[in-house]
Amino acid sequence: MGKFELGQCVTTPAAAAAMDRTDADPVRFLIRHAFLDPGALGPEDYATNVRAVKTGARVFSAYRLPDETKIWIITEADRSVTTILLPEDY
Repeated sequence: MGKFELGQCVTTPAAAAAMDRTDADPVRFLIRHAFLDPGALGPEDYATNVRAVKTGARVFSAYRLPDETKIWIITEADRSVTTILLPEDY
């Protein structure tokens, strides 16, 4: 599924709380990320992600929850783990 492997999927406590608060489904965001939907990122970031898949670099996406809270999803370059986090968790 998707354009690249996600590895183990984890969520920071703050991101989990934000998604619970808004009834947001983390799987929905992971699927968008896996298919290179950059969400709140611009075209340059999309192009960076396309290159990252080809070269084995880190893949980064940003999305907004229903209450406008921003979440980030980062898949590490080695594809071992994908983390859902809030920007302040970084």
